[in-house]
Amino acid sequence: MANRTDPRNRAYTIGAIVLGGGIFIALLLLVQLNWYIDWLVGWSISLFLLYGIDKAQAVRKGWRVPEIVLHVLALIGGFIGGWLGMFVFRHKTRKPLFKVVLAIATVIGIVLFYFFVLQR
Repeated sequence: MANRTDPRNRAYTIGAIVLGGGIFIALLLLVQLNWYIDWLVGWSISLFLLYGIDKAQAVRKGWRVPEIVLHVLALIGGFIGGWLGMFVFRHKTRKPLFKVVLAIATVIGIVLFYFFVLQR
């Protein structure tokens, strides 16, 4: 199992940030939606893809995406992709911490959605 200093941890983290941030910026520039919706979509796509990668690696018994990366992406706005990834890939469904983090992230996301989108 890889430790925290394993370069693959850094690669997954940087890749997730580039992907989520890149999608956010692309949506911000190309689509006339509220910025917070663009934010949620960007991070949700990134987290959904990481759930798929991590599931494929789990099946192959390969190197895994660090759980902290999955949790942080959920908390910064990718919770929709986290829920979808959990159910589409049937991944992390037996780990209560993932459901707790996704539930907390969902509540935070709904509150922010209310303030940034509905209160405009």
